[in-house]
Amino acid sequence: MKLNDSQIEDLYVFTRKHYVEYYDVQIELVDHLALAIEDQWKVKPQLPFEDALQIEFKKFGVFGFTEMVEQRQKAMARKYSKLIWKHLKEYFKLPKILLLLALTMVIYGFISTQIIGTIVLTIIITAVIIGIAVDGYRKRIKRYKLEKEGKKKWLFEEMIFQYGTGMTVFLFPIQFLSLINSGGTDISSRGSVFIAVLSFIVVLMLMVGYIISFEITRKAQIYLEQTYPEYKLVN
Repeated sequence: MKLNDSQIEDLYVFTRKHYVEYYDVQIELVDHLALAIEDQWKVKPQLPFEDALQIEFKKFGVFGFTEMVEQRQKAMARKYSKLIWKHLKEYFKLPKILLLLALTMVIYGFISTQIIGTIVLTIIITAVIIGIAVDGYRKRIKRYKLEKEGKKKWLFEEMIFQYGTGMTVFLFPIQFLSLINSGGTDISSRGSVFIAVLSFIVVLMLMVGYIISFEITRKAQIYLEQTYPEYKLVN
């Protein structure tokens, strides 16, 4: 015996009631529950749908679907990290590596001009952070409106735009410079090799921020359709 459309919809409602807000996780859980209930009916065909559902739900333990959601979040986090690395590796090939070297020279110039250079660099990065914060706020408002209109929430999509509209990653270079300079010694007095390495690290941090905030979000539709075959159909 197979579940009918109404019972399938009841399973979606059930997962939402138990705090599974992401549609892709709902799909996975509904498929699992539907197959398990149908297996029960092979043995006990008279078992009511609700009773069969509760039997399957109890198998998830006291925390319900929480553990499965967390596992999916970890899996998507690993996927996202690989995506960042994939983009970053492109900057170690021609012609993009020339951009990395040019930016490193610019940062080197700022830092090597004593404390004033570090201050100017910090101001520039801060201005970038403010710009990203404003852009991120606009994107959040747009996504909030879409959700109000009934757009499905997807875990990987949420991750892409949560990180992409944030600005925390751009704070790292400022924090890094502050940490290096926390001993009271001017960074510019620590030698050219030290400044060059420091400059390159700062550039890498900035590039990761750029990749997260712009490159990945710009290609989000492509990555989401690769991750979820049904994404284009549902949206």
